[in-house]
Amino acid sequence: MKETAYWTWFIIAGIVILVIAGLHMVVMHLPMFGVFNPESGAVTDWGNVAFRSQNQFLAFTYIILLGAVLYHGFYGLRTIVFELGPKKSFQDGFTVILWIVGLVLFGIGTYAAIAAKALETAL
Repeated sequence: MKETAYWTWFIIAGIVILVIAGLHMVVMHLPMFGVFNPESGAVTDWGNVAFRSQNQFLAFTYIILLGAVLYHGFYGLRTIVFELGPKKSFQDGFTVILWIVGLVLFGIGTYAAIAAKALETAL
């Protein structure tokens, strides 16, 4: 029953990735729409980057996307490794390592998203 819940979250994370990565593609790789890019030119021009850095919605979606990608990727890796049939002690240790690495990466990524917003607000 516990694995069913983990699998359900895996599927939900995949859907979240699909939606938010789709938004990212529209904003960053289809500049013809001009979404979140008010100044003309490339999406990497300072005016467009500064505008997106001020937007709380984008900072929030980047954090949600980061969490979904980390969970989806690490749960998928865990599932692949467990299909090889390792001992229960290895499975438990591997799961703990994935949780620690995932939380550290999530913390670093969240800090980066918040720091970018704070830096732009200060400028």
